Amino acid sequence: MKDIIRTQSLISADIEMLLNQQIKKEAHSSSIYLAMASWCDRNGYDNSADYFFKQAEEERQHQLKFFKYVLDMGGNAVSPDVSNIKQEYNSFREVFEEALEQEINITQSIKNIAARCYSEQDFVTLEFLNWFFREQREEEYKARRALELFDVIGEEGTGRWQIDKHVGQITYSEG
Repeated sequence: MKDIIRTQSLISADIEMLLNQQIKKEAHSSSIYLAMASWCDRNGYDNSADYFFKQAEEERQHQLKFFKYVLDMGGNAVSPDVSNIKQEYNSFREVFEEALEQEINITQSIKNIAARCYSEQDFVTLEFLNWFFREQREEEYKARRALELFDVIGEEGTGRWQIDKHVGQITYSEG
Protein backbone atom coordinates (compact mmCIF):
# COMPACT_ATOMS: atom_id res chain seq x y z
CA MET A 1 0.00 0.00 0.00
CA LYS A 2 2.80 2.43 0.87
CA ASP A 3 4.33 2.00 -2.60
CA ILE A 4 0.98 2.72 -4.24
CA ILE A 5 0.55 5.89 -2.19
CA ARG A 6 4.12 6.99 -2.97
CA THR A 7 3.49 6.64 -6.71
CA GLN A 8 0.44 8.86 -6.29
CA SER A 9 2.46 11.49 -4.42
CA LEU A 10 3.79 14.36 -6.50
CA ILE A 11 6.87 14.77 -4.30
CA SER A 12 9.67 12.32 -3.57
CA ALA A 13 10.21 10.81 -0.15
CA ASP A 14 13.36 12.95 0.24
CA ILE A 15 11.55 16.18 -0.60
CA GLU A 16 8.73 15.21 1.73
CA MET A 17 11.24 14.62 4.53
CA LEU A 18 12.87 18.02 3.92
CA LEU A 19 9.49 19.75 3.87
CA ASN A 20 8.51 18.07 7.14
CA GLN A 21 11.79 19.24 8.65
CA GLN A 22 10.93 22.75 7.47
CA ILE A 23 7.50 22.46 9.08
CA LYS A 24 9.27 21.76 12.37
CA LYS A 25 11.68 24.67 11.84
CA GLU A 26 8.79 27.05 11.20
CA ALA A 27 7.00 25.81 14.34
CA HIS A 28 10.22 26.21 16.30
CA SER A 29 10.63 29.76 14.94
CA SER A 30 7.10 30.63 15.97
CA SER A 31 7.81 29.40 19.50
CA ILE A 32 11.10 31.30 19.63
CA TYR A 33 9.30 34.50 18.66
CA LEU A 34 6.65 33.89 21.31
CA ALA A 35 9.40 33.52 23.91
CA MET A 36 10.99 36.74 22.65
CA ALA A 37 7.63 38.51 22.86
CA SER A 38 7.22 37.29 26.41
CA TRP A 39 10.71 38.46 27.39
CA CYS A 40 10.14 41.87 25.81
CA ASP A 41 6.77 42.22 27.52
CA ARG A 42 8.22 41.30 30.94
CA ASN A 43 10.99 43.84 30.46
CA GLY A 44 8.77 46.74 29.40
CA TYR A 45 9.42 46.69 25.65
CA ASP A 46 5.77 46.69 24.60
CA ASN A 47 6.28 47.60 20.94
CA SER A 48 8.94 44.94 20.52
CA ALA A 49 6.65 42.42 22.21
CA ASP A 50 3.96 43.26 19.64
CA TYR A 51 6.55 42.96 16.85
CA PHE A 52 7.53 39.47 18.02
CA PHE A 53 3.91 38.37 18.50
CA LYS A 54 3.35 39.28 14.83
CA GLN A 55 6.50 37.42 13.83
CA ALA A 56 5.33 34.35 15.76
CA GLU A 57 2.02 34.40 13.91
CA GLU A 58 3.76 34.77 10.54
CA GLU A 59 5.97 31.77 11.28
CA ARG A 60 2.91 29.77 12.28
CA GLN A 61 1.31 30.68 8.95
CA HIS A 62 4.48 29.58 7.14
CA GLN A 63 4.34 26.27 9.00
CA LEU A 64 0.74 25.75 7.91
CA LYS A 65 1.56 26.70 4.32
CA PHE A 66 4.27 24.00 4.17
CA PHE A 67 1.99 21.53 5.98
CA LYS A 68 -0.87 22.06 3.53
CA TYR A 69 1.48 21.85 0.54
CA VAL A 70 2.77 18.43 1.63
CA LEU A 71 -0.80 17.21 2.01
CA ASP A 72 -1.90 18.73 -1.30
CA MET A 73 0.96 16.92 -3.04
CA GLY A 74 -0.17 13.57 -1.64
CA GLY A 75 2.48 13.41 1.06
CA ASN A 76 2.28 12.86 4.79
CA ALA A 77 2.66 16.11 6.75
CA VAL A 78 3.87 15.59 10.30
CA SER A 79 2.81 17.78 13.21
CA PRO A 80 6.06 18.53 15.03
CA ASP A 81 7.03 18.51 18.67
CA VAL A 82 8.66 21.77 19.72
CA SER A 83 10.94 21.94 22.72
CA ASN A 84 14.08 23.60 24.05
CA ILE A 85 12.90 27.14 23.54
CA LYS A 86 15.11 29.73 25.19
CA GLN A 87 13.08 31.86 27.59
CA GLU A 88 15.65 34.31 28.96
CA TYR A 89 17.97 36.75 27.23
CA ASN A 90 20.92 38.68 28.58
CA SER A 91 19.97 41.92 26.86
CA PHE A 92 17.46 43.65 24.64
CA ARG A 93 19.99 43.61 21.80
CA GLU A 94 20.54 39.85 22.16
CA VAL A 95 16.87 39.25 21.40
CA PHE A 96 17.23 40.98 18.03
CA GLU A 97 20.59 39.36 17.26
CA GLU A 98 19.02 35.95 17.74
CA ALA A 99 15.98 36.95 15.68
CA LEU A 100 18.23 37.83 12.74
CA GLU A 101 20.19 34.61 13.19
CA GLN A 102 16.92 32.67 13.17
CA GLU A 103 15.80 34.28 9.91
CA ILE A 104 19.14 33.58 8.25
CA ASN A 105 18.92 29.92 9.32
CA ILE A 106 15.39 29.63 7.89
CA THR A 107 16.51 31.15 4.59
CA GLN A 108 19.40 28.70 4.37
CA SER A 109 17.10 25.78 5.11
CA ILE A 110 14.72 26.80 2.32
CA LYS A 111 17.69 27.20 -0.04
CA ASN A 112 18.72 23.63 0.80
CA ILE A 113 15.25 22.36 -0.05
CA ALA A 114 15.34 24.28 -3.33
CA ALA A 115 18.74 22.80 -4.19
CA ARG A 116 17.35 19.31 -3.65
CA CYS A 117 14.27 20.13 -5.73
CA TYR A 118 16.47 21.42 -8.52
CA SER A 119 18.55 18.24 -8.51
CA GLU A 120 15.35 16.16 -8.68
CA GLN A 121 13.78 18.50 -11.25
CA ASP A 122 10.84 19.05 -8.89
CA PHE A 123 9.89 22.35 -10.48
CA VAL A 124 6.46 22.39 -8.87
CA THR A 125 7.97 22.52 -5.37
CA LEU A 126 10.59 25.01 -6.57
CA GLU A 127 7.78 27.29 -7.72
CA PHE A 128 6.08 26.86 -4.34
CA LEU A 129 9.31 27.84 -2.57
CA ASN A 130 9.58 31.10 -4.53
CA TRP A 131 6.96 32.65 -2.26
CA PHE A 132 9.12 31.80 0.74
CA PHE A 133 12.21 33.33 -0.84
CA ARG A 134 10.36 36.62 -1.28
CA GLU A 135 9.07 36.34 2.28
CA GLN A 136 12.55 35.63 3.68
CA ARG A 137 13.93 38.68 1.88
CA GLU A 138 11.42 40.75 3.83
CA GLU A 139 12.00 38.91 7.12
CA GLU A 140 15.77 39.27 6.98
CA TYR A 141 15.48 42.92 5.97
CA LYS A 142 13.22 43.72 8.93
CA ALA A 143 15.45 41.80 11.35
CA ARG A 144 18.56 43.60 10.09
CA ARG A 145 16.88 47.01 10.29
CA ALA A 146 15.72 46.31 13.85
CA LEU A 147 19.23 45.35 14.87
CA GLU A 148 20.67 48.42 13.14
CA LEU A 149 18.57 50.59 15.44
CA PHE A 150 20.89 49.62 18.29
CA ASP A 151 23.86 51.09 16.41
CA VAL A 152 22.05 54.14 15.05
CA ILE A 153 20.20 55.14 18.23
CA GLY A 154 22.42 53.56 20.87
CA GLU A 155 21.22 52.05 24.12
CA GLU A 156 22.27 54.77 26.55
CA GLY A 157 19.74 56.99 28.29
CA THR A 158 16.42 56.66 26.53
CA GLY A 159 17.99 54.69 23.66
CA ARG A 160 16.31 51.36 24.39
CA TRP A 161 12.97 53.16 24.73
CA GLN A 162 13.54 54.83 21.34
CA ILE A 163 14.54 51.51 19.76
CA ASP A 164 11.41 49.87 21.14
CA LYS A 165 9.34 52.74 19.78
CA HIS A 166 10.79 52.36 16.26
CA VAL A 167 10.78 48.57 15.94
CA GLY A 168 7.11 48.36 15.03
CA GLN A 169 7.53 51.01 12.34
CA ILE A 170 9.97 49.01 10.21
CA THR A 171 8.48 48.25 6.83
CA TYR A 172 9.72 46.57 3.71
CA SER A 173 8.91 47.43 0.13
CA GLU A 174 10.24 45.58 -2.88
CA GLY A 175 10.50 48.83 -4.83
